[in-house]
Amino acid sequence: MGIPKSHPRYQSLVMREKIAEGVRKGLVHETGMIAHGRGEAFDYLLGEKTIPPADGAALAAAACFKTAKNAVISVNGNVAVLAARECIELADVANAKIEVNLFHRTEGRVERLVEFLEKTGGKNILGIKADARIPGLEHDRGKCCEEGIYSADVVLVPLEDGDRCEALKKMGKKVITVDLNPLSRTARTADITIVDNVIRAIPNIKRHFCEGGKRDKEWDNKKCLQDCIDYISGRFASFYQF
Repeated sequence: MGIPKSHPRYQSLVMREKIAEGVRKGLVHETGMIAHGRGEAFDYLLGEKTIPPADGAALAAAACFKTAKNAVISVNGNVAVLAARECIELADVANAKIEVNLFHRTEGRVERLVEFLEKTGGKNILGIKADARIPGLEHDRGKCCEEGIYSADVVLVPLEDGDRCEALKKMGKKVITVDLNPLSRTARTADITIVDNVIRAIPNIKRHFCEGGKRDKEWDNKKCLQDCIDYISGRFASFYQF
């Protein structure tokens, strides 16, 4: 990509290039670049690292995967180009399914993403045969697979939109999300919100799963979000103490 590894924000610039390349290849919708830029801004506020509340949320997510009967990882274009291998590795260890599910859905893009995930090592990727609908969601973005998201008890929806997260909750599913914005509707609606970059969050879930994935107490998502906001506020305060 021509980006020197000595650049202080090398990884961030590589992610930008992956998103741009994903658009050129028809994997990422053009609005995905806007979504990525918004997330990058929040990642910068976090210091581009996994903060303690986010790691705690990853542990809670791992514990949820441990008890799931039919766990599904929902993958869109941004998630695929940034963390395809990480999602596949998590699915493998947690015996979870992967389903391509898109806000801006076209059958061609679904097929390209399924092919991309399979070339990366994924097996039995769902999404092409969308034979069910998420109740309450209009248009094509409500399409899903009966054996995947529709019948799942636990759904990991990284980089998700808020109303789909709400609709999944209304179906009685346990919803885990990865969202760098702790103020978003998705973050506030999900059962477990990991305020972290997807390239760090997915491996952290896998690590905790492999280490046992057990929590000592019930998860409090509101407290986690407040802890994340407090962390960001604290960084602001420390920057401007003269």
